[in-house]
Amino acid sequence: MFENINVVQSAVSAFNNAALAGPAFLWWAILSLPLMALVWFYGNELIEKIGWSRHNLTEKCALYSVAFAATWVVLFGGNYGVLRDWVSVLPYLTDVILFLSSIFITSHINHTFGFRQLKQMSRARRWATIAIIFSIMAIIGLSDTHTWWAPFMQIGAAIIGYLIGRYAHAKMRPVSGSLLILMTITTAILMQPEFFRFGMLGGLTLFHLAGLLSVGVAATATVALRNVQPRAKISHSAYIKLKWLARFIAALCIVLFVMTESVPMFFATLGVCLVSFALSIYHLERKSDALGNLMFAITLFAFGVITTLPVISALGVLLWKSNPHDNVWREVKFLL
Repeated sequence: MFENINVVQSAVSAFNNAALAGPAFLWWAILSLPLMALVWFYGNELIEKIGWSRHNLTEKCALYSVAFAATWVVLFGGNYGVLRDWVSVLPYLTDVILFLSSIFITSHINHTFGFRQLKQMSRARRWATIAIIFSIMAIIGLSDTHTWWAPFMQIGAAIIGYLIGRYAHAKMRPVSGSLLILMTITTAILMQPEFFRFGMLGGLTLFHLAGLLSVGVAATATVALRNVQPRAKISHSAYIKLKWLARFIAALCIVLFVMTESVPMFFATLGVCLVSFALSIYHLERKSDALGNLMFAITLFAFGVITTLPVISALGVLLWKSNPHDNVWREVKFLL
């Protein structure tokens, strides 16, 4: 009974029961509501205080959301034993997340820091900057030590991403790039929730699954709204039949996802939702330009909830407040 595997299994079972009885991310979200209310009421003053504007708010929210999310992955992911260590592909997915995040962040701030700027600094400031860089690399490396090569892979992924972002001729698109990274992290959480203290070894509650689906569906709606143009070329009778078919298939996929908690069913559900949303938009004569930003704000808010990062949820609230949101339900209802 004192073998290592039995001890680990007992600890995992105890944590699993605690996590499923009271999903921590949900209680964090409830406790963060007063903070969200403050951001809502004083959002305009906050935007002005930190030097942002309505013109660059979407880009800033995307940039800082990716930065906080990547930091969260480094600090919360990996580095403690689970029963699936020997079959897990999550370390490789973590490397992909760090690689993409490094490209995204660097492509948006490459005008503020580089080797040229480092040479122009004073001696004391240069050495302080170098010490900070090496400290960041050390934290990234030490965040995953399940094998001897894992730290080198993570550091290499971050450095290569920095170099690509630094010398790229264009920035990654704020919304598309950030959605790619946030959805990759959401997929990683679904693959092995125990790595991120989200849940343990499957058997998640409806709260867990609803949180993951809310991020995915909001991100899918954002993609559809920003890429599909209204044409109003589908007859009303054909549209009604196709829409109900899409709703039925989406409901079936959701049920199967709740039953299986599998990544393929998660993406199948999002794929059907994407087709349904695209069909609704294509059937319209015109759409609201602000609705895509509102869906992106919901994505940030929901992602902040499932990762217990209120700062990302607050960025979503800021973005929502800065965009027209009158009669938003009437504008969103056609997507469903």
